[in-house]
Amino acid sequence: MDGRLEIRPLGPDDDIEAELALRRRAFGPITAADEKTWVASLPAIVEAGQVLGVFDGPRLVASARYYPMRQWWHGRSMPMAGVAGVKVAPEQRGRGIGRELMTRLLADLVAAGYPLSTLYPSTLPLYRLFGWENAGGLYETVLPAQALTALGQPDADASGSPGSRGAPGSPGSPGSSGSPGSPGAAGLRQASAADAAAVVEVLGRVHQVLRDNGPNTREPAEVADWLDDVDHFAYLAHDGFLSYHWADGHQEVEVEYLVAASPATEREFWQILGSHATMAGRIRACLAPDNPVRWLIADPNVVTSRTETWMLRLIDPAQAIAARGYPAGAEFSVTVKLTDRALPANSGQFTLEIRAGAGQLAPVSGRPGGPALRVGARGLAALFAGVPLVTLRAAGLVAGDSDADDALDAAFGGPAYMYDYF
Repeated sequence: MDGRLEIRPLGPDDDIEAELALRRRAFGPITAADEKTWVASLPAIVEAGQVLGVFDGPRLVASARYYPMRQWWHGRSMPMAGVAGVKVAPEQRGRGIGRELMTRLLADLVAAGYPLSTLYPSTLPLYRLFGWENAGGLYETVLPAQALTALGQPDADASGSPGSRGAPGSPGSPGSSGSPGSPGAAGLRQASAADAAAVVEVLGRVHQVLRDNGPNTREPAEVADWLDDVDHFAYLAHDGFLSYHWADGHQEVEVEYLVAASPATEREFWQILGSHATMAGRIRACLAPDNPVRWLIADPNVVTSRTETWMLRLIDPAQAIAARGYPAGAEFSVTVKLTDRALPANSGQFTLEIRAGAGQLAPVSGRPGGPALRVGARGLAALFAGVPLVTLRAAGLVAGDSDADDALDAAFGGPAYMYDYF
């Protein structure tokens, strides 16, 4: 990189318009609504030192940012840095600026103590060079709104009695602490910006109950900004959250979030969306790939597609392994030889042990010996996100000892997904 260039965090005295102009040049036009949201979100992360700029003298020629979030893995969350807005001015490309920027960004994430990071890639080679790898998806489901006007009834054998809602002891079901005997969602009400902290708390409870893999939770201040929109509609229950807006005039309802920990709340949310069938022809929703809506409706004309792929990077593998959750029955120990070229301090030979729902990645003491699972930073990230070992071996991301492959698949498996794009 040219010695005249300087990489540093943006400060309050830097010109925000320069960052906006760079964003337009790198990514194309931005709508007035998106620009307003984008500009409003910038001061807080600038103040926190989370926006890096590359300067050629006084001129901003590249930048990147990260957002503090939490990410859920088998029902347990950990801090996560959501990297976004990595861009280089067109005339500056091909000079190694992107590599220098990512080197500095990765060092900042290490210094900040993040166990992992995710991003939506505009290019794969650059991020793979620094240890990020394809991990999960953002899944969009499109279904006819009319299909939600007559949801199927629960099976008598499965539910205990015909027409009952909610599993015994689950939030919002008869006999639960939510709303005993209530046939609907427990505590359902409209949500506003003032409920941001409550929304984050409920989302955490739901992801924990559902043992979710991958969903990210924003900070309350971001959620408040998101909900503070007259064209945005949201509902909060004791065990669920729904948010949506109209699109394509009145032809479509777009759902940003629909998560529920009980059958009653799941059904109530879909009924709310179905009530718009007199106006909207379609419901478009970002959902978990195994959301129960396919089993609730009779219409086969439901399309689920993976619209975006996100990448994962373990910044601190030992911390990440210890922080996530695992199935209670998973129990094994395997030797892992990890090579992390971008963060050499992570490299070495380790014992990966999973027991009683907890994991540990500990350095092997003494002289390493015996068979080991050989993996790089990219392969470890994909394994962490549940990509099957047979796929990772075929892609050349994992090699070596295969005795624990089935156990590793069982411990880390499950579709990894997010609900929002950043």
